Amino acid sequence: MRMITLDEVASLLNENDHYKLLTHSYPDGDTLGGAFALAFALRKMGKKVNVAVNGPVPSKFRYLVKNYSEQDFEPEFIVSVDVAAMSLLGDSVMEGVEKIDLCIDHHRTNTIVADNIYVDGEAAAASETVYQLVEMLGVELDEDIAAGIYTGVSTDTGCFCYSNTTPRTHEIAAKVIPYCDWQQINYINFVIKTRAKIKMERMIYDTMEFYAGGRCAVVYTTIAMQKALGAGDDEMEGLANIPRQVEGVKMGITMREKDGGIFKVSVRTNDGINAAEFCKKFGGGGHPAAAGCSVEGDLASVKRLLIDAAEAFL
Repeated sequence: MRMITLDEVASLLNENDHYKLLTHSYPDGDTLGGAFALAFALRKMGKKVNVAVNGPVPSKFRYLVKNYSEQDFEPEFIVSVDVAAMSLLGDSVMEGVEKIDLCIDHHRTNTIVADNIYVDGEAAAASETVYQLVEMLGVELDEDIAAGIYTGVSTDTGCFCYSNTTPRTHEIAAKVIPYCDWQQINYINFVIKTRAKIKMERMIYDTMEFYAGGRCAVVYTTIAMQKALGAGDDEMEGLANIPRQVEGVKMGITMREKDGGIFKVSVRTNDGINAAEFCKKFGGGGHPAAAGCSVEGDLASVKRLLIDAAEAFL
């Protein structure tokens, strides 16, 4: 396992073929956008590439794959995109994978086990690195590549509102928007809501409780709540930002019940509170202001565990 430079990443992508690109579980716009953008770029270079997603591509991101179809070949070079830890790789994604040859990521807390690792902790999204690689590989931008990159950088920055946004983020967005329908991408990801999502948000507000003198807000969703509303993964997107929007809250914790007695926990913070360090206590990680982890247990026990940890952390 070695840390490599971006030039070495480009060389590896040039030298190899028959790629399988890995995305993380509960896929977001960056892992999907970055992986499919890289796939389309490598295919333009004449290489064989497939993208592995844990389950179907969420319906809101289907525009990323309108020109994508699986290719028939045996993968020889495995690349993870925007995956911070091995625990984030689902079983279906890892099917047939004995080892990861290359990791491309931007999470400073990255613990992926791979032969070659490139982590740009200054990048707002892994898709920033994908854009740089597309340039270095001499691949011309097109709609598919641009849509993936724009989706990655816009969703991981909250449409350029989060503190991880940098001048480079804006520069990359400016380079790709002439090639894709960025207004529609923004509409899909930041404006339109299903009725089920609106109802879910209302239920989320009803679960909100405050701890640590009002500095921590905790909300949750259960499988029963999702079933009652007919809510799917699309309706869960963006809910993690709700608790930290309350005045005075430094840490917002969103608990989402999953099958198997597990809660997917998303932590969003304000005013320099390090969400990644908090989630690291539970085997997770992420960014200083946005991180996540998974915790086993029932609602009451997981909630108590997180509250106690948050009160000690704050």
